Amino acid sequence: METAEKTLDEILTLAAAHFKVAREKLSPDEDFFKALGIDSLQTLDLLTKLENHFRVELPDYELQGVTDFRTLAAKIQARL
Repeated sequence: METAEKTLDEILTLAAAHFKVAREKLSPDEDFFKALGIDSLQTLDLLTKLENHFRVELPDYELQGVTDFRTLAAKIQARL
């Protein structure tokens, strides 16, 4: 089973690679819309990629209001 910190690190690495942003520019508590410069459609693309990577399903109702990487990692971690 993965640890919360490992999950968070994997999310940051995948997001950076997917949107071609330097990994070191991303902070766990940062708003990912602003950090990645993405809109809601691109966020859905990222979430699909994360669901496939971690082999989890994230219901929409659980993700409402989630805008930072750390909270997203906690939601994924809870499903692992």
